[in-house]
Amino acid sequence: MISIFGGKEKSGGGAPTENVHSARHSSGWGQLLERLHSQVELRVLDIGTTSSININFVTSLGHSIYLANLVEEASKPEWIVPEKDGEEEHFDVQRFLSTHLDFTGQAFDIVLFWDTADYLPEALLEPVLERIHAIMAPGGQMLALFHSPTGTSSAGVEKADFCRYHMTDTSKLEVQRAGNFPLRNHFSSRKIEKLLEAFHGHRFILGKDNVREVMVER
Repeated sequence: MISIFGGKEKSGGGAPTENVHSARHSSGWGQLLERLHSQVELRVLDIGTTSSININFVTSLGHSIYLANLVEEASKPEWIVPEKDGEEEHFDVQRFLSTHLDFTGQAFDIVLFWDTADYLPEALLEPVLERIHAIMAPGGQMLALFHSPTGTSSAGVEKADFCRYHMTDTSKLEVQRAGNFPLRNHFSSRKIEKLLEAFHGHRFILGKDNVREVMVER
């Protein structure tokens, strides 16, 4: 589901978010914040559940913001095409992209991808990033986060809380747990580079926690 501020806004559903917020320093967000303060009328694409904090923050600076709730929407069974006539069960990638990442006529200056890649089905990873590359403006920037191994569940499955990242006017983000979605992917640095090879460039930013930041340029 796509939410567009300044046009029609549709709030995502799913599991209720928790009210507890924690602060996380983000050098990547600090760099994007400088751009938001120094330039005018930027287009921002925020990937995640609807955040009134982010909407109000970006629009208060004179920019426009568009929302795409990819992880929650991708978890719904409606995108799975069942096995038929010898064709294996598969994810309906093109229909998903047309529904949730169709921004015809828009070119985004900033994309906040957050840790979306860690939670998307594998079939969506490359198509989603290809689409984002296509809808970014030349010179556009994207902030992506990737979890390092932190622990496992009792079933031996790697885990990390799915969170919503709220913007602040400092280099810190407010982090809020936002649902029970499985951590589907873990990326080595080489895999991240492969995933982002269509972009002009990218730079890793080491953090003090188990999350790696990558600043990506279109």
